[in-house]
Order: sequence, then C-alpha cells, then structure tokens
Amino acid sequence: MGPGTRGIVHAHRPHFLALHCQEFGGKNYEASMSHVDKFVKELLSSDAMKEYNRARVYLDENYKSQEHFTALGSFYFLHESLKNIHQFDFKAKKYKKVTGKEIYSDTLESTPMLEKEKFPQDYFPECKWSRKGFIRTRWCIADCAFDLVNIHLFHDASNLVAWETSPSVYSGIRHKALGYVLDRIIDQRFEKVSYFVFGDFNFRLDSKSVVETLCTKATVQTIRAADTNEVVKLIFRESDNDRKVMLQLEKKLFDYFNQEVFRDNNGTALLEFDKELAVFKDRLYELDISFPPSYPYSEDASQGRQYMNTRCPAWCDRVLMSPSAKELILRSESEEKVVIYDHIGPNVCMGDHKPVFLAFRIAPGAGKPHAPVHKCCVVQ
Repeated sequence: MGPGTRGIVHAHRPHFLALHCQEFGGKNYEASMSHVDKFVKELLSSDAMKEYNRARVYLDENYKSQEHFTALGSFYFLHESLKNIHQFDFKAKKYKKVTGKEIYSDTLESTPMLEKEKFPQDYFPECKWSRKGFIRTRWCIADCAFDLVNIHLFHDASNLVAWETSPSVYSGIRHKALGYVLDRIIDQRFEKVSYFVFGDFNFRLDSKSVVETLCTKATVQTIRAADTNEVVKLIFRESDNDRKVMLQLEKKLFDYFNQEVFRDNNGTALLEFDKELAVFKDRLYELDISFPPSYPYSEDASQGRQYMNTRCPAWCDRVLMSPSAKELILRSESEEKVVIYDHIGPNVCMGDHKPVFLAFRIAPGAGKPHAPVHKCCVVQ
C-alpha cells in the first residue's frame, strides 16, 4: 500500500475497506509472484492497518494454469468497530460470520466464498494468453447485502486498429465481456442484491473522434511497411505553421504534442468521448468523474503527473454500481454529504494506472430511520 493509498485510508477511516487489484504480481509475474506473499503479510500486520482486526485476501497467483489464471487480487479489511458482518458462501448458499484474518491464494476455484471466472478465449482471440476475468464476493453488513466484483476487461491491442472505426472493435469486445459479467451476477442462482463493480475496465476514449478533435484541420501522412503494405504509422501535421507535427500514431505509440489537454481541468473536456458506459446506462451507474484520465502514467518514479506516449490517456479505472447500490449510497448521503469519487496519488508515481476510489457511508437497511451509519471505502 503506497503513501497515497495509506493517506486515503487515514483520511476516511473506513469501517469496511475493499481493495481490488489487477495484474497482481505485475507483468513479470513468474519472477515477482514470490514477493507478493511477503507484501500481503506485511500489509496485514502493518501499523496503518492495525485497527482492522478481520481480513479476507483472495489472490489468484496460479499462473501455471493458463486456463484459470486471472492475476486478480481482492482485499477486504474490516474495522474493529464493525460488529455485525457476514460473507456469503456460494456453495452452501448461506452467510457466515467473518472472524480472523485469512489469505487464499493459488487455487481460488475451490473456495466457496467467491465466484471466479476467466473470459472465454474466443472473446479476444488475438491475445493468446489473456488473463482477463472477474472475481465476485457477497457481503452483509447488519441487514444490508451487496456484491463486490473485481473486474479486468480487455485492452486496446493497437492504436491504429482502434482509430479505424467508431466505436472501435475493442470497445465491442469490452461491451460483450461486461455484459457477460452483469448477466452472470444477476442470474437465477442466487438472490439479487445491490452490486459494485470496480477494477480496470480498460474503457478508452473513442479514438476516431478524439483524434479528429485534437487534430482539427490536420493533414495525415500514412507510412506503410515495405514488405506487407500494412499501415505502421500515421503522422498528423498542421496544415500551415511549418506543418508542425501534432500527433504520431503507431500500434503502441500515441504521441500528442500537448499533454496538458489531458490534465487541464482534469481532462473533463474529453469526457464527451468516454462513451463505453452509455450502452449500460440502465444497469450501471457512476458518480460524476472529476479526476484526470487514470492511464497510462509514466513509470518513472520522478514523473508522477506525466503520461506515457503509448496510448491516448483514458479513464480505464472505474467504480460502477447497480441502480439499487446508487440508491443505497445517495439515500445515505442525504444525512451527511460524504460521497467522494476520486483518484489517488495525483503527484506520486503509482505505476501506469492511478488507483481510483469511492468513499461513502451506508446506513444498513438504508431508509429505516435512525439506522446506524457505517463508512465504506472501495479502492480500484
């Protein structure tokens, strides 16, 4: 837990803290997975977390099983002041009281306290070893039940392909996968409850529209591979002004001359191109975004605010919720305005993604008068 995250926990002092990680162990997970267990044990025993006397940690570390490996990590910490909390057993179909601290790793398939699935390989055939999928847990605080879903959707493999159509082919793949998750968590097997879905959705700005807006009146130079005639680079130049280069686009290059456009006023001028959630408007709700795009940040420790020139910056990391979860939050909010949706560590290097968090209070059985209020914090 970096200094930014620790500060958020300290500031909000949540009673229930949910932390969802993706690509746990990093890109070189074979080499670095050995460090993960040490990190988790240190986190559980750290001074910052000493008031959290119960915890559940679910780490998918079983990278040798390509069929099942998702590299997802879900952490749930319960504050000592939280008295009445239960977790759902999906096999026994009943709630169990949460006591002590438990870490589950390797074979999450045999753990009845969660549901885990990897997306079918044919969802994204060009990516041979995709780790994308989801993990779902269900909780009940007092009389308030909700699902927490850790999700990782498919990325854009090529900036050039993403630019070709609007919406992009990758947007279509994410739409299909997210629809699959939502259908799965509200199917007939279990009672329907409110749900929060948070993780790396890999939502991207509509590339064709963004480029047209950023490079208005530009002329485009197309560079093709000599042997295959395939487009390998696009160069957008100003029509006048000495034909200054505005944008260079390759499979993994998005080099725009003025990064400030993504940071000015938190990039909100670009939110009109963030369209992937629109198709789910009846099934997923999100608070207003007032933070800059969460990806792709420089991994240079001294460049906390800088974006990498690999992809068009976008709001990949989100905290979304069902209509009933929205009611739960906003009904409780009317008592105290404490709903905060923001990113963590704006000036600190946090890796290529900035974590995003939602902090709120829910009154269990929200709507009942004088119900005790609990603080919750979910961190993407």
